[in-house]
Amino acid sequence: MATLKQIATKAGVSLATVSRVLNDDPSLSVKDETKRKIFEIAEQLEYTTSQSRKTAKRHTLHFLALYNYKQDVEVDDPYYLAIRHGIDTQCDKLGIKLTNIYECNLAAAPKAIDGVLIIGQVSEDNLIAIRALSNNTVYVDYTDHNLDIDCIDIDLERLSKEVINHFTQQGYQRIGFIGGQDNPDKYDIRELTFTEYGKLKGVVSDKDIYRGDFSSQSGYLLAKQMLTTNHPSALFVASDSIAIGVLRAIHESGLNIPDDISLISVNDIPTAKFTYPPLSTFRIHSELMGSQGVNLLLERSRDGRTIPLRVFVPSQLILRSTTKNK
Repeated sequence: MATLKQIATKAGVSLATVSRVLNDDPSLSVKDETKRKIFEIAEQLEYTTSQSRKTAKRHTLHFLALYNYKQDVEVDDPYYLAIRHGIDTQCDKLGIKLTNIYECNLAAAPKAIDGVLIIGQVSEDNLIAIRALSNNTVYVDYTDHNLDIDCIDIDLERLSKEVINHFTQQGYQRIGFIGGQDNPDKYDIRELTFTEYGKLKGVVSDKDIYRGDFSSQSGYLLAKQMLTTNHPSALFVASDSIAIGVLRAIHESGLNIPDDISLISVNDIPTAKFTYPPLSTFRIHSELMGSQGVNLLLERSRDGRTIPLRVFVPSQLILRSTTKNK
């Protein structure tokens, strides 16, 4: 490897001049001809600056995105597809190698990684195994307040309370819920907050809570079941995918939306504005959740930060035609 001294000798200038020219010292006053000569000799001798050597040796980061569901879920619910797209796009933008694994299949995980994005909640045993792979971990679409893990999520408690407030302000005195449950041991925070806050307001009872999974088929079957009873006239539906099934069941029953039943759902997927009638729903920036999860993991890996951060991506209620918008 060429040295500064060799370049200085061949150029007929001082060692300090060569060093300042190659490091682009703005305070150096030297003829352009001399600069050109130094650069030409440096190129001939294949000299590289210390910064160039550092860049060449820089480690390419490798992140693992671990999804707690089957990849087929992305077909049924664009919300999850958008999260993955945000992760993929941001890693590509930052030059980070990415491995995607579904169903929390840790057996397929790479042996050497710099950080893990956990999409959705995982079991305690899986979390221990994940932390053994890397201490740099970030939850996306889930918040754990008891661990030193960064979390990117939606403030579902605030969102659920906003639904109750919206309906009660319009005069509804009985509000139902149709939702899903990913983990059999843990209820969805939307349902928990809705039930607790709704009972406090005197507009929610246990008999009006319907729970299945997060598919349109589940929404359809639960709504059919609900419509055989003395049902509420306002509904909070946990996701747009569920709501699509609910809409179909209500149409088949001959009831009018929103005159007979009003409903608000969550996610604002691309098809929400094209349902009949168009869905009133909370707009969730799920792609942003994915990209910001990558940013948090990069910053944590780069800076060695140990204090966990909790980031809530904002949501916005988009009122369309499934509600009476007075």
